[in-house]
Amino acid sequence: MALSRRQDAGLLVLRAGTGGVLFAHGAQILFGWFGGPGLPAASVGMERMGFHPGRPSALLAGGSQLAGGTLLAAGLATP
Repeated sequence: MALSRRQDAGLLVLRAGTGGVLFAHGAQILFGWFGGPGLPAASVGMERMGFHPGRPSALLAGGSQLAGGTLLAAGLATP
């Protein structure tokens, strides 16, 4: 296997792994999947951390992680 093909395969694995972790964390915040708290508990947690109002902050955090992880795993704006 040529060096460039191995490098491409390595970048694909890193991109898919990192994107998957981001997606999973966003899904934990928004939907409670993978053992996450879900949106109501995440909203309370955001308020406790000083982000007011908590629900919009949790929606923005979870949504950006979910969308960003999906787009990263798909390869958007990556070499």
